Amino acid sequence: MRVPVALVLLVVSLVALVSAPGAGAATNYPVVYNITAARGVLADPTGPPPGANDWSCKPSAAHPDPVVLVHGLGATMGENWATYSPLLANNGYCVFALTYGQNPDEQFVGGLQPMEQSSAQLADFVQQVLAATGAQQVDLVGHSEGTVMPQYYLKFRGGAQYVNKYVAITPLYQGTTLFGISALESTFEKYFPQYAGQFAAAFGTYCGSCLEFLHGSDFLEHLYADGVYAVPGVTYTTIVTRLDELVTPFTSGLLDAPNATNLIVQNQCPIDLAEHVAMAFDPTVGQDVLNALDPAHKKPVPCHLVLPIVGAPLN
Repeated sequence: MRVPVALVLLVVSLVALVSAPGAGAATNYPVVYNITAARGVLADPTGPPPGANDWSCKPSAAHPDPVVLVHGLGATMGENWATYSPLLANNGYCVFALTYGQNPDEQFVGGLQPMEQSSAQLADFVQQVLAATGAQQVDLVGHSEGTVMPQYYLKFRGGAQYVNKYVAITPLYQGTTLFGISALESTFEKYFPQYAGQFAAAFGTYCGSCLEFLHGSDFLEHLYADGVYAVPGVTYTTIVTRLDELVTPFTSGLLDAPNATNLIVQNQCPIDLAEHVAMAFDPTVGQDVLNALDPAHKKPVPCHLVLPIVGAPLN
C-alpha cells in the first residue's frame, strides 16, 4: 500500500532534485535517493521509469534473468520505481516494469483491481518479457502490493516455474491490521452480517484490492490455506522497516523458510528512518536489492540518514 499519489506529487513538485550524499555517480542514468526521483510522472504518468522497458535488451551472462518490477497500491511503475529501475539498469540488468490494476480513465493510481485480476496481468507481462529477451526465468522485485499480488501469480497462475529470485520490499504476507481496521471489519461482519456484503461491494467499486490486504481477509486465507508462504523453487529476500506505518505489525513481512532471507533496514543502518513510502527511494534498500539479485558479488550496504516519506536528506 502507498500514501495517496496526490500527496507524493505535491511533495515532488515542492522539492528540488538532489542525490543522496555519498550515493555515487550513476553510470548511465541518474539515481536519486529521494522522492524527487518520481517527478517524471508529472509529465508522463503512464511512462516507464528510467532504464526500464527496453524491449531490445538481451540479458548478459552475468545477469541472465531480466528483472520485473511490480509496484504497490496507489502507485504506477514510473512513480514507484524511479530510483531502483535506473540503479538496476546501470548495474547491467534488463529491467521491465508494468502498471497494473488501474480503474478505467485512471492514470496516476494503480493496483486498485482485485489481486486475482492483477495477477493475470502480471502473468501476461512476464511471458512478454521472456519472449522478448529469450530468457527462461525472471527475477521479481516488488513493493507493498507488489509483494502480495505476485504470490497469487506464483501459486495459482503457474508463475513459480518462471521466477528465480523474488525480492520483496515492505511485504505483508500475513496482511496488515492497519490501525485496527482489520479487527473493525471483522467485528462489523460478525455483528452486522446483513450489511457487511453491501459495505465490501461499495468499497470494492473503487478499490477491489484494499480489503484483500487486511489480516484475516478471505483473499489471504485462500492464498495461504496450504500454509506455504515462501513458494518452493523461488529464492525470497524480504526487506522490511520497523517504522512501517501501513504494514502493521511490520513482522507481517518476515518469512520463516529455508528459501527466504529477512532483512530489517534499521538493523543495517540505525539512522535510516524510512517508513513504507521512503523504502522505494532508500540507498540501503537499493544495495540490498542488488545483493539479493547477485549474491555472489555482494557489496556492503551504505548507511545514510533517510527521512520518512522524503527519503535521503536534501542538500
